[in-house]
Amino acid sequence: MRVSDILAAKKGEKVHTVRPHESIENLVQRLRLERIGALVVSESGYTVDGIISERDVAHGLAEHGADILNRTVRELMTGAVITCPPEESLAHVAKLMTHRRIRHVPIVDGKRLIGIVSIGDVVRYRLDELELEQNVLRDYAVARS
Repeated sequence: MRVSDILAAKKGEKVHTVRPHESIENLVQRLRLERIGALVVSESGYTVDGIISERDVAHGLAEHGADILNRTVRELMTGAVITCPPEESLAHVAKLMTHRRIRHVPIVDGKRLIGIVSIGDVVRYRLDELELEQNVLRDYAVARS
């Protein structure tokens, strides 16, 4: 399975982005309203300038206290973003997420942002694959009996 398969299944969902100059207060409201754990930081909406997650906000809260709400996304975002192309294998992305301890990977085609894959997406599709394999093996075993 490829990352593009996950994106196809998520079709209709847009990639949520936030501009670097927006406040953390606005960011946390968007995360809550969209029920997501991270936003791609992008001035244009088509490029990846960074990524900001709930984890970044939690670390910022520990460092800056309540003043964090007045800070900007640019101040807390992760600038060196790990991305992957849509033709990447799901297994590779799962390993990447595990080894790098990240939960979200923006998907870029060339330099254009086309999607995002979360660890939840990876687990869900891997479980679907395992269930299919289990059913095939069960059917095979029953047929041989």
